[in-house]
Amino acid sequence: MCIFCIRKTVVVVVEVVVVVAAAAAALVVVVVVVVVVVVVALVVVVVLLVIVVVVKVIVVVKQVVVLIVVAVVVVAVVVVVVVVVVVVVVEVVLVVAVVVVVVVVVVEVVLVVVVAVVVVVVVAVVVLVAVVVVVVLVVVVVVVGGGGGGGGGGG
Repeated sequence: MCIFCIRKTVVVVVEVVVVVAAAAAALVVVVVVVVVVVVVALVVVVVLLVIVVVVKVIVVVKQVVVLIVVAVVVVAVVVVVVVVVVVVVVEVVLVVAVVVVVVVVVVEVVLVVVVAVVVVVVVAVVVLVAVVVVVVLVVVVVVVGGGGGGGGGGG
């Protein structure tokens, strides 16, 4: 082989190596770009998924908070209603107790008045009977005593 042929072969081989190296470099760049694009796309998808999950968690937390607030309000209303009912029942019981006491006092006063009237009637009857007995005794004494005295004067 001549030197020119060797030189030409070396140049061709070098050119082929350079072209292959350039192609390989371009392929590496394309692969790197594709990998970067895929990674960025995956990161964007993950970030979007995280945002969706966070939003759903926030919605669920809001619902739970609303449910807790509603439950607290319901419990508070029930407690207030129970307290009001208990207070009303106690007041009704107290009013009934006062009415019972007033009725007992009125019955006692009526009984005292009835007893007083009965005592007055009994005393009046006793006095009337005593007066009648005294009058009858006086009449008997006057009639019997006066008649006997008159008969003795005639003898």
